[in-house]
Amino acid sequence: MEKNRSQLKSNYDDQGYFVIRNYFNIAEISSLRKVILTFHELWKKDNKKFYQEEAFNSSLITGSEYLAYDDRVKLFNFISSKKIMAIVESVIPTNPAFMNTQLFFNPVNHQQKDFWHRDCQYDFDIEDQKKVIHETQVVHLRIPLFDELGIELVPGTHKRWDSDEEFDVRQEEKGRVSSESLSTGNKIKLAAGDLLVFSADMIHRGLYGLDRLALDMLVFDSAADYVDYVDDDCLPETSMLDKIDDPRLFMTTIQLKAQG
Repeated sequence: MEKNRSQLKSNYDDQGYFVIRNYFNIAEISSLRKVILTFHELWKKDNKKFYQEEAFNSSLITGSEYLAYDDRVKLFNFISSKKIMAIVESVIPTNPAFMNTQLFFNPVNHQQKDFWHRDCQYDFDIEDQKKVIHETQVVHLRIPLFDELGIELVPGTHKRWDSDEEFDVRQEEKGRVSSESLSTGNKIKLAAGDLLVFSADMIHRGLYGLDRLALDMLVFDSAADYVDYVDDDCLPETSMLDKIDDPRLFMTTIQLKAQG
């Protein structure tokens, strides 16, 4: 595994992503899908107008609003399972911390098109974005629950700024729009059971279509200043910690919050 880990780290450092095919078996995906669909159906009812008009994702899947205690424990155990932690620690070897979960699906509104972005563009202006991509980044671990068209990303952009074409499309400058194709884009089709790991700050877009329903886990290096982004409700309750086989990922975040 050490050799594999170093290869994964090398791929991530160089390209900003890697994909492992068939990483999860049918039983693992089936069990996860059941919990996630419970959340999704309740969330859709509660956010009907938003879902119908503009939504393409939800967050705080591990929170207490839509999942019962036992389902939350199941989800926490999946997120911190040996399979997941082996991958997390290949990318962030020292004290990785849990940030959040997101669920990505097809928008009901067919006028909506998939769009290029860096996650950091929603928190920082252009000059700060240029700096942020060279600092410690947030890592997405994406698990498709059904076969889907996947994601399109621009390899290497976790460590470099946009080309003129990339910038104009992503920022919708000079008459370009963010749903246009990029000559540098690389499409990665995903199937249920695959695992895609990628930098949140690289240029990327989800591809709408098929039965898209993908769970993303977001983790960060605890040396970075990201703990303020973590919602308390998405963390395990104290009584859950001894029901989680390996709670380190969550404990790190809880301790960072206590220091904060």
